[in-house]
Amino acid sequence: MNGLPAIDRKDLIEGLGRGLRMIEAFDDEHPRLSPSEAAARTGLTRTAARRYLLSLVHFGYADTDGRQFWLSPRVLRLGQSYLGAARLPRLVQPFIQRISMQCGETVNVSVLDGHEVVYVARSNPPRVVSIGYHAGARVPAHVVTPGVVMLGTLDDEPLDAWIAAHDFSVFTPQTVTDPAVFRQHARGARALGYWITEQQLDLGLCGIATALRDRKGECKGAVGMTLPSTAYTQDQLRERLLPLLQEAAQSLRPLL
Repeated sequence: MNGLPAIDRKDLIEGLGRGLRMIEAFDDEHPRLSPSEAAARTGLTRTAARRYLLSLVHFGYADTDGRQFWLSPRVLRLGQSYLGAARLPRLVQPFIQRISMQCGETVNVSVLDGHEVVYVARSNPPRVVSIGYHAGARVPAHVVTPGVVMLGTLDDEPLDAWIAAHDFSVFTPQTVTDPAVFRQHARGARALGYWITEQQLDLGLCGIATALRDRKGECKGAVGMTLPSTAYTQDQLRERLLPLLQEAAQSLRPLL
């Protein structure tokens, strides 16, 4: 994985992995879990799930009323540790700040985490209202432009495998839910080197993004913008904003 040698299983701490799976079992649809529900979502026995939940409470990562459990704000420290320590967010910040000052729009950098896009850096324009996703936000990859762009950098075989395993949930009447259509979009992004989406996740919003590649050509993320659909035509997005994103991607390439 990621070019690293395989890790010998005897060097793994299985309990740590199960504890992390327990944290990940909570989401928007499951903000509170009973031990039985947690067991079903993690594949653990009810007894084991209860012990992991109680351990999370003990260490301050969860709370309970005795019947159900929910995550505490302390969990945010885990994500904040990545944002504070990872190289990519710190590296891209001055570049996206410059773009934001030049065009007056919010600029984001994101990475692909399985079937979700995670936003890791953001620069707001000098105005009160900004549009886009805060650092740490996670969204399904098929409904945001960076997801299409990053998946477009995959070869056909891994792209098809990703599509086959993905849940194409509906968010607006414009959401692409047909795997064949999404495959066409990803391949289109691959050919163009950028992509534009319209109202896939939120009505009234559009997005434009391009991939961030390292000096070897490997995709490390995407840089893009989320904008009101009425603010620019697609031609204006290509003419006014795309060159700024492409320039930043090109400048970052030898640094990634």
